[in-house]
Amino acid sequence: MSQPPPPPNQPPQGGFGAPQEPGYGYPQQPPTPPPGQQGYGYPQAPGQPPQTPPPPPSAPPAPPQTPPQGAGGYGYPEQPVHGQPTQAGPSPYGSGQQSYGQPQYGQQPYGQPQFGQPQYGQPPQAQYPGGPGPGGPGGSGQSKQRMAIIVSAVVAVALIIGGGIWFATKDDGGGSEAKGKDKQSSQGASSGTTGGGDKPAKTVDAKLLSKIPMPKVSDQVTVEGMWATDDTFVKAGVYKIVGYPLSGGDAKWTIPLDGAVCWSSDHLTKDGLTTVLYQEAKPSAKDKYPSCTEIGLLDLKNGKMLWHRNVKEGDEKIRFDEVTIGGGTVAAGGTSGGAAWSTSGQALWKPKSGEQCSDDGYAGGEDKLVAVRRCGDYDNPQIQVQTLNPKTGAVKSAYKVSQGIDYVHVASTDPLVIGLDAGDSTGSAVSDFLAIDDSAKTGKVLGKIGTENGKYDAKCESTNVEGCRKLAVSKSANALFLGSEDRTDSSAATANEVVAFDLKTGKPIGKTDGVKGAALTPLGLDEDGSVLAYQESTWETGGAVWRIDPKSYAKTKLLQNPVASHEMEQNFSPSYSEIIYSGGHLYMSDVYASKPSGTYDKDDPLAIIFGAS
Repeated sequence: MSQPPPPPNQPPQGGFGAPQEPGYGYPQQPPTPPPGQQGYGYPQAPGQPPQTPPPPPSAPPAPPQTPPQGAGGYGYPEQPVHGQPTQAGPSPYGSGQQSYGQPQYGQQPYGQPQFGQPQYGQPPQAQYPGGPGPGGPGGSGQSKQRMAIIVSAVVAVALIIGGGIWFATKDDGGGSEAKGKDKQSSQGASSGTTGGGDKPAKTVDAKLLSKIPMPKVSDQVTVEGMWATDDTFVKAGVYKIVGYPLSGGDAKWTIPLDGAVCWSSDHLTKDGLTTVLYQEAKPSAKDKYPSCTEIGLLDLKNGKMLWHRNVKEGDEKIRFDEVTIGGGTVAAGGTSGGAAWSTSGQALWKPKSGEQCSDDGYAGGEDKLVAVRRCGDYDNPQIQVQTLNPKTGAVKSAYKVSQGIDYVHVASTDPLVIGLDAGDSTGSAVSDFLAIDDSAKTGKVLGKIGTENGKYDAKCESTNVEGCRKLAVSKSANALFLGSEDRTDSSAATANEVVAFDLKTGKPIGKTDGVKGAALTPLGLDEDGSVLAYQESTWETGGAVWRIDPKSYAKTKLLQNPVASHEMEQNFSPSYSEIIYSGGHLYMSDVYASKPSGTYDKDDPLAIIFGAS
């Protein structure tokens, strides 16, 4: 949008997990929340659509108590079943594992820089030939204030100098189909290991194929959800999911919903299955803010809802915050706990009354399901990241996050990569990413990468488990790709670079030069494991899609949009909009249906499609 839409039509959520003033020892002055209502999921930022908040619970959830020592999973003495109480004290998965923030063997203690690493508090320098140096301020907006941080978090924050940051959005030896998927194959050979020279290729000169109009609404409605199958472009609408021909046109099919979409999974299985969380009813005078209680499994290849489920506690339905699909299991989580079903609709587990731990949410994938489980005191939670058996809920591996961290994001399940916010001030909701080895019962940190307050550009949703954007990982190349910050100097040779980081060491190992005047943002991977990146549009040129070789870092332009459509294209931001490159088409859509504020935005579309035909 040219301007942000009006505030969402739901009040902010309070209760468990609500942000509080940071405590003594917080490493930075916390950012001041923007005036007005805080949005759910995304921190608010000027020029950014606010995130629709969930409705308030009828009563704030009771503070969880510290579970008894030695509590294991029912029926699984050494592999606790998910949904059973988990220890909040010493890790039940064995001793010797050092938590996040504690120095490991071979790492320097706080205050002593590692070789090639900057002193804490000094500007970081490029660690490879031609690497990006310090730049201007990175990112827009201000991060959401956190719950009180205990003194022990000082150690956790201070030691985060390096890190590992990964995000798989397509199957590359284990991942699942997802937003950002490309169906074309990798082309050409490589040139260089640090410069990322361009490879010759025939660029498709695209045109605007379709513009899906913005639905007419009296208030803002969440319409998050966009996917592409072999023959259908699918977009969440107002109280419905709609399938269109790949190049646009009239709807092929429609799946009606009882209420607005609250959350949609990025994951799309090989059979075309995905899942959404939606409200139990449309807003009414009696209930202006219906709860997000309904879970639906969608078959996008055939345009059908296979089933929908909810969970009751007494006479009340349990409200969830997000949903995912992984390993053949649909799982939903939130402040009230987690529940799961098989794709046939059979219930696998659900929240239990009086439970001392709860699942904030889950992250999915083709073969994996990971839970973020919260235990302990209300103002000092202990969080574990648990890799589960998707069929039974048995805990296969658990990594215990240091206390003082309030929220954990799962950016990838295979390999397992989590994101933490230990003092970011850019509004990205993530300061560090950790690669976790979950092959043993006790998870172990492999690589660590810090976003360095915007030097490297990533974005996660502030309180949700899934939802990280603007990054990609190649499992086959063992490398993470992350855009550097957009330079404010218009005379710079390139607006930014896409930097590759070794997943085990966390160190930069190469880069791909961007272009002049427009930032290059990773979207995900194509089917052959190459990185897909979106070049933003400017007044001089339309946007473009590039393929980056994950080993040589050479880039090839796949698609060039027309400059005539640049103003419409600029309505869609890589930080807040949905963007997919698939089958030679670029799909871009909004996550809100909004009432126009004036004549300047009355023709703003809900979604647009670029391609050759």
